[in-house]
This record gives sequence, C-alpha cells and structure tokens, in this order.
Amino acid sequence: MNFNFDLVVNSFPLLLLGAGVTIKITVLSVAVGVVIGLLVGIMRICSILPLRWLGAIYVDFFRGTPLLVQIFLVYFALPVITGQRVDPFFAAIASCGINSGAYVAEIFRAGIQSIDEGQMEAGRSLGMTWVQTMRYIIIPQAFKRVIPPLGNEFIALLKDSSLVSVIGFEELTRRGQLIIAKTYGSLEIWFSVAVIYLAMTLTISRFVAYLEWRYKTDDRN
Repeated sequence: MNFNFDLVVNSFPLLLLGAGVTIKITVLSVAVGVVIGLLVGIMRICSILPLRWLGAIYVDFFRGTPLLVQIFLVYFALPVITGQRVDPFFAAIASCGINSGAYVAEIFRAGIQSIDEGQMEAGRSLGMTWVQTMRYIIIPQAFKRVIPPLGNEFIALLKDSSLVSVIGFEELTRRGQLIIAKTYGSLEIWFSVAVIYLAMTLTISRFVAYLEWRYKTDDRN
C-alpha cells in the first residue's frame, strides 16, 4: 500500500480547522471543570457533613461512569427531560466540563490538604475568616502545587474530546472520519490526525513544564 502524501497535504488545512475546534472545546471544558472542581474540592474538605457527602457523590458518579455515557445523557436524555433540543456544542462543553470537574476536584482537594495546617491557623490568628484564609493564603499555595496534575488533566481531556464526534460534532476526529469517507485514505488521514494530536499534547506539556519552572523560580527569589 502506497502512502499518499498529496492526500495528507490537501487534507491538512481541514484537519487543522478540526484541531481548532478541539482546542476550543478543551479550553472551555477545562475552564468549566476548574470552576466546578475548585468548589467541589473545597466541599470535600469542609466541616459541613452534607456538603462533604454531596462532593463525594459528585466525584464518585462522574469519575465512575464513562465520559461517552455522560455525553449521551446530556445530548439525548436532557431533551427528553426539558423538551428542548440540545445544541451539540453545548452538549460537548457541558459533558466534558462536568466530567473534568470531578477529576479537578480531587486535584484541588489533594493540593489544599498538602498545605501545612499551620497556614490556616496563622491566617485565623491574624483575624481572617476561614474563607479569606482559603482565598488569600491556602489556595494560591495549593495552585502552584497542582499545576502538573492540572496539565495532565488538560491533555487527557484534549484526547477524550474526540468522543464528542459520536454526536456529530466536527472536531478533529470527526473531520478525519468525514475526509476518509470521501477519499478512503484511512492510513494517511489517521496518521495526520495522530500527528496533530501529538503536536498539541507536546505543546501543552512544554507549557506546563515552563509554568512549573517559573513558579519554582519565583519561590526561590
């Protein structure tokens, strides 16, 4: 079987458009996931028992069920409940963001609990409330420690976002499928898709490594 380089060259612009959509989905989903994850992570360690239970239920459910099933629930089950059609873009962001939030919650929980308890006591002794101490002392320190696992979550979600192709959303993987349906160039197209994913994940990995180095340098200074 001959490798058709012309097909790769001709298809690359369309695949790059799909990669742009993939990045957009990933960035928005991670943003949603970070907001949810921070709130749920704090719920998981707060002293109010019902909130701890709710946080644990959320994390267990969305980490214990496949993302593909969650996409189907949002896209197919939600319209049955609301009586309104769900836009594929909303379904993609909502399902990926909620799923990411469960993993980010555990990342933040571990990061917050890694901070010495004396930091909380010091903040309270200065007259700060629990919320103020978390906001100004604990969370900034924890954030520096969770950069590597947050980067890993970003990369994992970037790859998992290919699952939204099942609802017809034209991200990178779906674009590849459509091109293959027209050209029958499975080898060339899937190779190109893999290369683009690899380029995106390596770029994110290097950026996360830079951020980690930058924060360590600032701490030493």
